Amino acid sequence: MWDALVGVMKDAYIAGLGEGTVPRPVIMPLVRGELVGLIWVRPIKVGQDALVGIAELANIASVAGADEVVLAWGTHDVATACELPVVGPAPCMNMVLATRDVHVPHQFPYDEQLLSRTPEGWASVAPDWRPAPAPQRGGELVPPVQAAVDFSFTAVELNHPDPFGVTVVLMEEDGYSVRLTEAFAR
Repeated sequence: MWDALVGVMKDAYIAGLGEGTVPRPVIMPLVRGELVGLIWVRPIKVGQDALVGIAELANIASVAGADEVVLAWGTHDVATACELPVVGPAPCMNMVLATRDVHVPHQFPYDEQLLSRTPEGWASVAPDWRPAPAPQRGGELVPPVQAAVDFSFTAVELNHPDPFGVTVVLMEEDGYSVRLTEAFAR
């Protein structure tokens, strides 16, 4: 499953960078090895809103009872949005595989190969993937990603007949892009 999720994210980066944007942070919760779906962060403002928006990615994982989560984010984009220092290689697609007990960050650095530039100055680039450093079991995560990992495994008690369904609806209403797999779509 891990290799498939890495492939999905690399494809998302190829497509996004080709259109001039880095994909937004995303969480992929798993329940007993089955992917719940992909939840992309809502539009965020620089600062506290970005920190909260990324941490809130955990909501569906928590209410679904995820036993594993995978998060992916861009080094520079999250640092800029959250007003944090850039730590590690940049540009870089980061992914973390986490359970309640351990997390393992992975880095996928890349060089940007210019494909084209619009008259307005927007660049279309392709990632040229560089060798990935070894994963770091228990390695440091940027604060909003660490919060999302922690909250993913925090039980949520909702007084509602369908806590999962209402959480999906509320997150979509807040602007999160929620794409559930067939097994979890209702």
